Amino acid sequence: MQAKEGAMRSFGLRDVLGPIMVGPSSSHTAGALRIAQMARQLLDAPPVEVEFTLYGSFARTYRGHGTDRALVAGMLGMHTDDLRIRDSLQIARERGLRFGITADPKAKVAHPNTVDVRVRDANGDEIVARGESVGGGAARLTMIDGHGVQITGEYNALILYERDAPGVLGHIASTLGAGGVNIGSVWMYRSRRGGEAFNVLEVDGPVPPAVRQAILASPDVLRMRFVPADGLSNPRGQEGLGAPAMDADEAERALPAVDFEDAAGLLAYADEKGLTLGQAFMRREEVCEAMHGRPLAAAERYLDDALRVMRESAYGPLEGDVRTMGGLIGGESRALARLAGRGGALAGGVDARAALLAMAVLETNASMGRIVAAPTAGSAGVVPGVVLALDEAEKYEGARLRDALACAAAVGFVVSRNATVAGAEGGCQAEVGTASAMAAAAATQLLGGDARSCLAAASIAMGNLLGMVCDPIGGLVEDPCQKRNAAAAENALAAARMALAGVRPSAPFDEVVEAMRRVGAALPAELRETALGGLAACPSCRGCAGR
Repeated sequence: MQAKEGAMRSFGLRDVLGPIMVGPSSSHTAGALRIAQMARQLLDAPPVEVEFTLYGSFARTYRGHGTDRALVAGMLGMHTDDLRIRDSLQIARERGLRFGITADPKAKVAHPNTVDVRVRDANGDEIVARGESVGGGAARLTMIDGHGVQITGEYNALILYERDAPGVLGHIASTLGAGGVNIGSVWMYRSRRGGEAFNVLEVDGPVPPAVRQAILASPDVLRMRFVPADGLSNPRGQEGLGAPAMDADEAERALPAVDFEDAAGLLAYADEKGLTLGQAFMRREEVCEAMHGRPLAAAERYLDDALRVMRESAYGPLEGDVRTMGGLIGGESRALARLAGRGGALAGGVDARAALLAMAVLETNASMGRIVAAPTAGSAGVVPGVVLALDEAEKYEGARLRDALACAAAVGFVVSRNATVAGAEGGCQAEVGTASAMAAAAATQLLGGDARSCLAAASIAMGNLLGMVCDPIGGLVEDPCQKRNAAAAENALAAARMALAGVRPSAPFDEVVEAMRRVGAALPAELRETALGGLAACPSCRGCAGR
């Protein structure tokens, strides 16, 4: 877990309750786009030709997930919430970007969502990068021109090719220091003694053009690439939000106290400070925001944006027809609304409304509409379904809703840190199961439960859904995903009800998360988002759209 621990320092609200993105899949659409965008940022000139080679789950289900469109969109410089992603292939042709897609489902790779990007720019330079989409829209570059790296886009990364000669690294470090650029970490590689060396430096701020030119003035520095931090999240402006509560150095010192390793640590902090679970998590977020030079108000604005997109994605399909990519779903939420309108025993209350809204979000997602991954696109309906249904019934203030969403993010953070939220790694239990736990905690907090009750609800909700397989019919995030989002929303409310009544969970949340991780690891590949098993393998489902 050590490599993952380092990455989790910068993992926060926007990663768990986000990204705000175009569907249908956080790992196969948003994550793929981020890989291509990072590869694009390695170029010195606009790309003119690119070849993508897909492996593992990417190779098997890329058409149904819009992975091809997302990769091309990333190479065009689009962001995850850009509605033009659905038309990116045509836009690329109009702009003269030549592209190709090759699927290699049999090759052995370290991660099931892997792609190689071979791109040539207008200067004639060529770069080959390998990327992995690790779930929830997060991604990393793991190889550049044959050299192993770990670049997530969370920090400024300076990539240098040089001759393996004495004094070169010293020249680079001293030049950066003289220019006021602090080095956070350094990875060094070389082909052979006296051959070509390859360095990746994470730096705390931008590298001014004059500093770059001074580094390149050495005849031993051959070329340079720069991947700026936060270049993938398309953050909104911070006008009028004020300054961070602390500077970056203070934030670094404050992080260990709020960098919660598990639910037990999060709960202990909330109890000690007399905070809700959401407030405790936002203390960590305040520190993380300051590390990026942003005030806490930026995170609060993000929560408002997320809630707005959740409303649009949930209510849009109820007002008009949507056209999904594969045509496997569409109109289910309106059908449930008509059933509720007839009254009777099946009309339902908050539970039924939550299920209806959850299904509507999946219709938006499957039509490549804009949604909030919570924690993934395939599970994006559960949290908004529950939160919006309760808001319809109780009419909460904005601050109360933000606190509930932060509570949901706290639960998703614990799962992400200690297990996985990717269906390709842990099955549907990792996606919809986590979403149900997040929604259960948020509901419990909205209904007056304390931090301990919120985690009890999360434990019950996740425990109820252990073992769920990820089996997208036709490789599409449509069916059975939509139905499972509806069931998970009702499961979340049942878990909240039990927790508020004092019903004890089978095990503490940390133990349930570990059980989910072990179950996910035990699932065969056919049951982890490959569309090769489960319902996807039923005779009636074979040959559906997207195969």
